[in-house]
Amino acid sequence: MPELPEVEAVRTGLELLVLGKTVAEVDVLWPSIIEAPAVEEFIHQLIGQSIEAMHRRGKFLIFKWTNFDMVSHLRMEGKYEVHQQGEPIAKHTHVIFKFTDGSELRYLDVRKFGRMTLMPKDTALQYKGITKLGPEPTPDVFTLAPFKSSLKRHHKAIKPLLLEQKLVTGLGNIYVDEALFEAKIHPEQPADSLTPTEVVHLYQSIIDVLARAVEAGGTTIRTYKNALGEAGKFQVSLNAYGLTGEPCRRCGTAIIKTKVAQRGTHFCPNCQKIHR
Repeated sequence: MPELPEVEAVRTGLELLVLGKTVAEVDVLWPSIIEAPAVEEFIHQLIGQSIEAMHRRGKFLIFKWTNFDMVSHLRMEGKYEVHQQGEPIAKHTHVIFKFTDGSELRYLDVRKFGRMTLMPKDTALQYKGITKLGPEPTPDVFTLAPFKSSLKRHHKAIKPLLLEQKLVTGLGNIYVDEALFEAKIHPEQPADSLTPTEVVHLYQSIIDVLARAVEAGGTTIRTYKNALGEAGKFQVSLNAYGLTGEPCRRCGTAIIKTKVAQRGTHFCPNCQKIHR
């Protein structure tokens, strides 16, 4: 699933490619992608609309049209591509925004899990999935004291707690594993048992890992590419995720993979020991 760094890379790519373009026509080839309004209304309302800005909140893309906001979630495999009209339409293309300049923005999704929702202008932050999100992982809005206080209220294992997006948004399976590795915290460590030092290290690691991943354009494990067709580069910097059996870069112990809350989880059993 694209996580915050990948979605941010898609946002910046779309900003370069489609900003200012005006819709002439919309083809919806798989209606279930459109969450609201009804497909016919979705198409009708977008005709003549221009993309004024591209925003992001957590893992959600927000298209700022002339008179509407459009919230888009890529889910597991969703991606956007820009083509010229007349170019072959690839398999798994489900929505096509045709612009007046002859270019097209195409949404592709192998699993068809992605969703788009058209909303009144400047109301995207009221979208049901967005209202539940924690702060963005930047020090200006994600501050240590509230994070520390929230951790003390939860006995749940730290990894699934971070995946909930409520304490801080944007962390998925890859970056939780990486942040916990950097902070030397076991993924099953109860959140309320973290020491003050561990909380500080985790806080700093979350900010650091996501910032570096954004700078690298995200992580390409299988199919992810940004709107420019470029793969991410952060996979070369991974220390735990996907490195089962590889020596830990700190101590040389083999990285192991287990399941935590039904999610594949990678960590160093020597550097990330659980304590009670």
